[in-house]
Amino acid sequence: MKRVLVLRHAKSDWGEPGLADHDRPLAPRGHRGAELLAAHLRAERTAPDLVLCSTALRARETLELVRPALPQGTEVFFERRLYGAGVPELVDRLQELTPDVGAVLVVGHNPGCQDLVLDLAGAGDPALLARVEAKFPTAALATLDLAVDGWTDVASGTGTLVGLVTPRELE
Repeated sequence: MKRVLVLRHAKSDWGEPGLADHDRPLAPRGHRGAELLAAHLRAERTAPDLVLCSTALRARETLELVRPALPQGTEVFFERRLYGAGVPELVDRLQELTPDVGAVLVVGHNPGCQDLVLDLAGAGDPALLARVEAKFPTAALATLDLAVDGWTDVASGTGTLVGLVTPRELE
């Protein structure tokens, strides 16, 4: 059994015209959303072994606000290829993980995050799946348990969606 936590970056700031998309920071609402998620992760004692994070500023800032809720020393990889990645690229990256990793947190963007959750989730609470299909808002966190022995076995439908939380629910 492997676990994937999929976190869409928190709300970004669109206030600076001409700023490259990759360089957009978090909005004040995004800071608050990420802090609420950090409190949730601490309360749930959710602890990934490894973090894969997009290099986009808003993703990095989201992670930095969530990071205090992770075990000290959790290894983090900032990867440009996660910026704008779709399901094939995200699954390929998961398949590259080493066998000692039991749980991974992926911090990325839509539509990739939403599509990844829907692609991996072959099972789960129908209400949760319907919510993900309808919308995967900023700072949404989905938890999937994968019925695989190793990361190389990750494929479409191998997961069960076991959790979904948004900052709005945590307020």
